[in-house]
Amino acid sequence: MNLLTVENLTKSYTERKLLNGVTFGLEDTDRVGIIGVNGTGKSTFLKIIAGVEPPDEGKVTKGNQVNIEYLSQVIDFDPNQTVIEEVFKGHSKNLQLVRRYEAAISDENSSSDLILRLTAEMDSTGAWALESEAKTVLTKLGIHDFNQKVGTLSGGQRKRVALASALINPAEILILDEPTNHLDSETIDWLENHLKSRKGALLMITHDRYFLDRVVNKIIEIDGGNLYSYEGNYNYYLEKKIEREERSVSIESKKRNLYKKELAWIRRGAQARSTKQKARIDRFNDLSDSLDYSQGEKLDMSVAGTRLGRKIIEIENISKSFGDLHLIKDFTYTVLRDDRVGILGPNGMGKSTLINIITGKLKPDTGTVDTGETVKIGLFSQENQDMDSEMRAIEFIKEGGEYVETSDGSKITAAQMMERFLFDKTLQWTPIGKLSGGERRRLQLLRILMEAPNILVLDEPTNDLDISTLTVLEDYIEGFPGAVIIVSHDRYLLDKVVEKLFVFEGNGQIVSYTGNYAYFSELKATESANAPKEKSEVKVKERSKSSSDKVKFSFAEQREWDEIDSVIEKLEIELSNVSTLIEQTTTDYEALEQLLSEKHALEIALEEKMERWVYLNEIAEKM
Repeated sequence: MNLLTVENLTKSYTERKLLNGVTFGLEDTDRVGIIGVNGTGKSTFLKIIAGVEPPDEGKVTKGNQVNIEYLSQVIDFDPNQTVIEEVFKGHSKNLQLVRRYEAAISDENSSSDLILRLTAEMDSTGAWALESEAKTVLTKLGIHDFNQKVGTLSGGQRKRVALASALINPAEILILDEPTNHLDSETIDWLENHLKSRKGALLMITHDRYFLDRVVNKIIEIDGGNLYSYEGNYNYYLEKKIEREERSVSIESKKRNLYKKELAWIRRGAQARSTKQKARIDRFNDLSDSLDYSQGEKLDMSVAGTRLGRKIIEIENISKSFGDLHLIKDFTYTVLRDDRVGILGPNGMGKSTLINIITGKLKPDTGTVDTGETVKIGLFSQENQDMDSEMRAIEFIKEGGEYVETSDGSKITAAQMMERFLFDKTLQWTPIGKLSGGERRRLQLLRILMEAPNILVLDEPTNDLDISTLTVLEDYIEGFPGAVIIVSHDRYLLDKVVEKLFVFEGNGQIVSYTGNYAYFSELKATESANAPKEKSEVKVKERSKSSSDKVKFSFAEQREWDEIDSVIEKLEIELSNVSTLIEQTTTDYEALEQLLSEKHALEIALEEKMERWVYLNEIAEKM
């Protein structure tokens, strides 16, 4: 069923035409990923569809009963609202009811009659499920204090609250602009599954290529003001785009051959003496204007970098804590010249802290970091650099360097590097203040590379960088002659460029794994799958041994056998009591989470005791 139609949409920003008469339809089963270079109008396209921004020309038509929920990159919050109030700010009847209920139970002056009446309404409308879903989603996104003021949250936490609000508010069309920014790998996995099971249409921008592969069933690329639609996921898009580019190259080649022939005719002194000759000259001029001169040879990205000595970075037994929070404990590592290291772990575990210690921005509590004299670190951090909005983009880049040298000794100019990083000649001379947020981030990255570092440290480089820029960056890293250290949750990037992982596993422990993300993920899955199998094998060995030797209980086994029935009965009673409490607990979500955790632990303990009872009973029968 068609939910929304876009017709002849046109939108310009200053002298740049972002959308040029585009047409698009959205069905209720569509899960669409929007991709394109930063600055091409992806976010603008979503804003127009969401009704946040008007088009210059064209129209957006949606059904009367079609609701749109929109997550913007820039979030407007009331700092005095609590987390739960912010999540329930929608306009549906159930959301308004939940909002009134939450306010009543938080207000000490609320009468018991009011709370009972709202409770009855919650029962009759099924609004409890909405409240439970909201708190579950918040918990999955790493937000546990539902009564915390939004103004006290970090930028990443506020983005996650906004994402939770978008996910739980009932809508036929869900629009998400960069939903995976500020999320760790586990949370991204959860979000993938949540979106795949959600009913209704999805329209989103994301740089996470694995996310696109697993969630979307259609790709729309915005390029040069036009929309190119591909029915399939990201891998399908790559195949079809290559085919489209090959056709484009073939057409361009034919046009060039025709141009050469026509140019020769013109040079022979063609005169517009007849209508036919005049038409031919006009066609030549049109052909000349239509030629694409951008399809030149690919620029060599194997940069030489600044000379790197024998000693690079030696990290010896470093530890770092903030109060009672232990982020790093006794970590030791020697950075090698050709290292490609990825740093992985949940948010708040200390990844950026480790980067800041390695780069000298932060001192460890104990231990040392010894950096070689020739080391020149290029740090691309999550913090946005202050930039003069009046300065032209190419002037900003040239402050970092007029050129960089390649491995064969040739030079790449600042303008050539900018073209390689998707800044055409027009953008190069554009004032920084007129660039999009993503274009400014790309400019910052290029500035760092132009300074010719020999160690590259990237802290969440995929935030606000488009897929095309990430592809260029991956090519650059492949030819980079020094060590590269990357903090990222982008599984595609980690798979492609890293050969070693530092994984934060909690309580300050950092474990090193050789291999990329796919290898690490497979290793953890295998360990998880083998854990119960190994336990089973131990039990089988115990049984076979008992059958071959003289069968009898040890002293400990005899005592265990005497007590095990009462232990199992006690566990069954506890499990029954907890199950009853779970049924009665509908409003206190934190208590509900604790009870569910207790139930899970009791179920495991009961299962283990039952297995033990079977084993001991077999011995008893043979005695």
